[in-house]
Amino acid sequence: MMLRVEAMNAYYGKSHILQDVSFAVESGEVVALLGRNGVGKTTSLRAVMGLTPPRSGSIHFKGDEVRGKPPYFMAKAGMAYMPDDLRIFPDLTCEENLEIAHRLSGRNGYWTKARVEELFPVLGERRRQLGILLSGGEKKMLGVGRALMSNPDMILLDEPSEGLAPLVVKNLAQVIEEIRDKGMTILMADQNLKFCRRVSVRGYILEKGRIVHSDRIASIWEDESIIKQYLAL
Repeated sequence: MMLRVEAMNAYYGKSHILQDVSFAVESGEVVALLGRNGVGKTTSLRAVMGLTPPRSGSIHFKGDEVRGKPPYFMAKAGMAYMPDDLRIFPDLTCEENLEIAHRLSGRNGYWTKARVEELFPVLGERRRQLGILLSGGEKKMLGVGRALMSNPDMILLDEPSEGLAPLVVKNLAQVIEEIRDKGMTILMADQNLKFCRRVSVRGYILEKGRIVHSDRIASIWEDESIIKQYLAL
């Protein structure tokens, strides 16, 4: 088991955001956290990464208890995080954004700048372009590529399909499939069920900070009552 979260509770001030949230991700698996905006998907990822430390519960990463560990510890341990706002360095070039991720991680492995540019040819074409000048789709690709450059054991992706044109979403899904097929473990938060259906096997649905349903994505896709109650906009 790559990641196991049990009875996790997280707060923003006095607001109880995550309430006894539990989920698990096996090695080499892609799992989706589903739900409408504001239900706790992003907070769940931030809690796992150590950005919003849970007040109680347990988080086991590669068998070790890591609840309360800071983000830099999680990164060194082999976890990468792509936030929903991407945090691309606007004054660095596309190439520099990739290189700094590798240097700061201190981890070597399969993913090099050349392999990331092979995965995302547009990043090679925009190699000298500043981050601020990239399109929304290009920034999303750079965000995923930057996560890969740290050669993690697991990647957390926050809303990877949000705000993208359908063709870009399709291309991104193909890329995530390629990454998955190379053995990468991925936990992603997204409300696009069609996108999640293509790239993930299992899903957990959040509602008001709680896990209210979990199943194989194919079963969730076929359950109209679940979709209407928790996922329809």
